[in-house]
Amino acid sequence: MTSDTEKAKEFYNVLFGWTYEAGDEETYGGYITASKDGKLVAGIMQKQADMGAMPDLWSTYLRTDDIKATTEAAAANGGQVYMEPMDVPEQGSMAMYGDSSGASIGAWQFGQMKGFEVAAEPGSPAWHELLAKDYDSAVSFYQKVFGWDTNVMSDTPEFRYTTLGAGDNAKAGIMDAAGVLSDEVPSMWSVYFAVENTDATVEQALALGATVMHAAEETPFGRLATLIDPTGAVFKIIQDTGQSA
Repeated sequence: MTSDTEKAKEFYNVLFGWTYEAGDEETYGGYITASKDGKLVAGIMQKQADMGAMPDLWSTYLRTDDIKATTEAAAANGGQVYMEPMDVPEQGSMAMYGDSSGASIGAWQFGQMKGFEVAAEPGSPAWHELLAKDYDSAVSFYQKVFGWDTNVMSDTPEFRYTTLGAGDNAKAGIMDAAGVLSDEVPSMWSVYFAVENTDATVEQALALGATVMHAAEETPFGRLATLIDPTGAVFKIIQDTGQSA
């Protein structure tokens, strides 16, 4: 969701090699799909004036086979329904919730649009992570609302982390962020994009008008950096350095 679609398109085209196709304005509100080497990887939408001070941001949508039942489950398990299920002609159905930790999360029921078509390759989504201030509640929410089969990756006082799936089959994670996020920052989802070289990508992003939120660092999962794109949306990049947790 961006305040300047043209600026966002240019930035990610140069940074990740994305190409675009815009939907009909009347039917799809000008929604723009982004592809890498002909495969869908993301979407870009113009932020509306009535959204007020909401920042530009990347959102994660989770698949559901019954969006009405998922919406009911979200409300029954400590969540809030921000947007009731809405049909997107031919493409599918979407809804938006606040989960039990306060983070915004989308739901998508497949029509013709099947979501992103490639993952963990350069220029495509590599990981989706919830920074949750109410960790236990959040884990329970995703188990009950989206049917997550979870795996506790770490449960030390310093680092509590649960994944959707386990090991190489893990698809997303929930981190206890109670001691990480400041009081004024809510729980949030963050998106990681895979890159071939984190340091080179950071340098290129800076030249394109981005800013660095967290400098590149080595982690057990690869070389990671957090960037803010030229319109203000935060995202992470990660290079596979052959390490493992």
